[in-house]
Amino acid sequence: MRSADEREKRNVAGILFIISAPSGSGKSTLVGELRKQLSGVDFAVSWTTRTPRGSEENEREYNFTTREEFERMIAADLFLEHAEVFGNFYGTARHSLDEARGAGHDLLLDIDVQGAAQVRASMPEAVSIFVLPPNPKVLRTRLRNRSRAEGAVNEAELYRRLSEASREIENFRQYGYILVNDILDRAVAQLEAIVLAERYYRNGEAIAYRSRRVLEVAAACLQANSQERLKPVLEAFGMIGDSRQQELNFEEDSDDD
Repeated sequence: MRSADEREKRNVAGILFIISAPSGSGKSTLVGELRKQLSGVDFAVSWTTRTPRGSEENEREYNFTTREEFERMIAADLFLEHAEVFGNFYGTARHSLDEARGAGHDLLLDIDVQGAAQVRASMPEAVSIFVLPPNPKVLRTRLRNRSRAEGAVNEAELYRRLSEASREIENFRQYGYILVNDILDRAVAQLEAIVLAERYYRNGEAIAYRSRRVLEVAAACLQANSQERLKPVLEAFGMIGDSRQQELNFEEDSDDD
């Protein structure tokens, strides 16, 4: 694969990748692992009005700011997208895209379904990827473990995020690619294949090795080709089949730990 410097010299147009997922699906881990594997991929650190959690640091996980400052930035049209989630504002600054394109780099946006809809409306050429947890139990365990790592488990907040996850998953049809994050290494390989395939098709960028296999893996992740893989996930979240009318059980099982 080409290095970031080689891509810049060729003045390759950077690709905008949108990645969305319910909270706790592991998309931040996927993005971090992808950036270790591929060069020429920038990540837009979002802005938010919520307070830092646990070990979070300003300008690393988020750019933390006040509600007043965020509203000023909205009024100045400084955001590529922004949304209010759980009572807090989140947004992506326009300069993130400008800087990535200036360097000939791709840009990854880790944004929710509201923000993704805004970006797709203004930039339909963006590549959209939705990450799904395999089932509610796995999602619940990941959220609870993350809360414990941050110092406390708020059961009301946990249940709200789990309930919101089911509503967010209903938007998967709006995305071009679907990943089921059940096995991390496989999901990372699939995400890498999507980026390499898009570079190949859009910019003619050669894939140094395993080219056919990489394109096959990416093609298998297209929403149109993911129906069989999606079926058990959608059933688990009560969205298809007889389970549609069932109330999801988000209670903690004894084997969660």
